[in-house]
This record gives sequence, C-alpha cells and structure tokens, in this order.
Amino acid sequence: AASGLQLTGWVGLPTFSRSQQDMQFFYVNGRLIRDKLVSHAVKQAYQDVLFHGRHPVFVLYLTLDPTLVDVNAHPAKLEVRFREGRLVHDFLFTALHRSLADIRPEHSVVCISENSLDSLPMDLNQQSANELTPQQTPPDFDSKPLYNQRPPQQTSLPLTIAESIKAYAALYPEEQPLQKQQQPIPQKQDIPPLGYAIAHLHNIYILAETPNGIILVDAHAAHERVTYERLKQQYQQGSVPSQPLLLPIKINVSSAEADLAEQEHEFFISLGFELNRSGPETIILRSTPALLGNIDKETLIRDVLADITEHGTSQRIQEQSNHLLATIACHGAVRARRRLSIDEMNALLRDMEQTERIGQCNHGRPTWIELSTNDLDKFFLRGQ
Repeated sequence: AASGLQLTGWVGLPTFSRSQQDMQFFYVNGRLIRDKLVSHAVKQAYQDVLFHGRHPVFVLYLTLDPTLVDVNAHPAKLEVRFREGRLVHDFLFTALHRSLADIRPEHSVVCISENSLDSLPMDLNQQSANELTPQQTPPDFDSKPLYNQRPPQQTSLPLTIAESIKAYAALYPEEQPLQKQQQPIPQKQDIPPLGYAIAHLHNIYILAETPNGIILVDAHAAHERVTYERLKQQYQQGSVPSQPLLLPIKINVSSAEADLAEQEHEFFISLGFELNRSGPETIILRSTPALLGNIDKETLIRDVLADITEHGTSQRIQEQSNHLLATIACHGAVRARRRLSIDEMNALLRDMEQTERIGQCNHGRPTWIELSTNDLDKFFLRGQ
C-alpha cells in the first residue's frame, strides 16, 4: 500500500474495560513495545465511549517499513521512535475510532477459538475472550474502509415472536374489526435487531422482545447518545462557525511555538480559529469557534500547541466542542420517569440501530443489555 502500514489484532469492547493498563499489548513488526504516541492514539479513540477512569483492552500488531521506525530508542528495546509519528498516530486513531463506531446491535461478537488463544499473551488468555471483537485494518487506508464490516447475523424465529407481533399490531386499531384482519407472520428479516418494545419499566427502562430473547434499554442514556451523534454530525458536516473577537488576544509563546502556530495555520482555520503571528515570540488570536463560548481560549491554544509538539496532532479543540455538544444532548434527552408510548419506544429503538457507538452514552455508561432465552432458562433452572 501507499502508506505501508497494516494494523491487525483485537480490541476490547468498551464494556470490557480495566481499572489499570495491565491488558494492553502492542507489537511493532513483531516486537512488543510501549510508546506514548500509541497510548495517546488509543486513548483518543476510546474517549467517547469509555467510562471515566477505565482503560481499554487490546492486542494489536502494527506492520510497517522497518526504515520508518527506530528500535534503538531505548536500551531495553521497549520503546521505539517513529520517523513519521503523526502519520502513525492518525492511522491508529482513525482505524480504532471507526471500528468502535461501526459496532451495531445486529453485529454479534465473534468468539476467539482455543487455537487463537494459545498465541495470545498469558494475561489476556486468562480473561474472558467473549468480550473481544476482532479488528483488522487493510494496508491501504486511503481507499478502503478502516474497519471490518461484519454482515448482520439472524437466528431462527421462535413462535413466541409471532404472537407478540400480533399483540403489538393490536395497538394500532383500524376501521375493520381486528378479528377480520389477516396479520402476516413476519419473516426473519422483518425482525429488527433490537426487536419491538412491549413495556416501559418504572418509566426508565424499555423492555423489548427479540428473536434471541429480551432487550433492556436505558431510555435516557440511549436517547442521549443518539442526540449527541446527530449534533456532532451536523457540526462537522458544515464549515465550523467562527466568531471574531471584539478584542484580539495577544499570546506570548516561545519562538518554537510561534513557528509551530504559523506552520499549522490551516489546521487552526479548519477548526474555526484565526491565529496570526505578530512577532518572534507572539501570536494573535482574532476569532474562535462560536460553539466554545466563554472558555479560557489562551490556555486552550497553549495546550493545543503542546499536544502538537509532543504527539504531532491535537484533539483538544474537538474535545472541547464535543463536551459542549454532549452537555446539550444530555439536557435534551428524554428524562427519567417520563412515560413513553409504544410508538416513542420503537422509534428510539430504530434510531439506536442506526447510531454509531450506541452501546454507551456520552459518559461511558451502558445504554442497553440483552438477555438471551438461554440466560432466562438458567434463571429458572429450565432444562437442568
């Protein structure tokens, strides 16, 4: 490929996280390494879905041209230095970010076979493999998707579903008597991944029936994620609205930071900042994104320049914008204790099926869980 980069391996679902970084393994050309740039890229990819204070689980293998990496940066060979650090960082972030975003309710988690577990590190082998999802990125990420698209998988349709669909249809009376209507039995492809809502428990949780069992949804958390993703998409699709400052802000920086601000002028413009150099160690901030409002703009610019110096890129401006969008989504989401109708619950379920990162709300809390018929049978010792 043109980039010469290839990423393979496994990343844990956000629901399978750790309190420490003890299950993170990253290999470069077959060598186990620890690198700040890699850790930063992974952290950025998970920031929107991981609960505060938790750490992701992953086993990743990066393959690239040996001339693009210096393996002698550390005497113990545990650290490396990438010659194109920004390229590697963006590649890792984009690949993981898109893979996590592509997880939908209809995507089943693929279990790892025993043969593949033998090749994993011992600490990871001893943990539950069912919470890991395969992630593989093709080398040419300029022309191919950076995530593994898995087709939806459907299972056999239990007879109880047909009965529940008929009961659901009774909620929509027509002029004809219901007994004279011929309700077609739905086919497997007609059953949505999250099924159909049948109750709103305690005015908080949506109970839905699926071909595999039942689904419980936290209505507020799910609606919060749906609203948040829509706001982000609307914000990113158009040009970022910029607001000129009545009084431009003069920022004193080092000469290296002033050079960097001048080099990254287009980067700041794309994010809604107008930043100009006015002296050897001075930059002038003339406009900022309208969404950011009354934040400490000078500190934000300094932090962004520090991130670019250390990591080759910065997500701080996007983080500030996303934080405000998340706050708006949280206040705009359906509140707990508000009774939802069947139509409203089913509309939310259909929106969830089309929303990225729907498994967690903006704060990293789970939005829905599934209990299979086997799980329910175990509760009541059926078949024992």
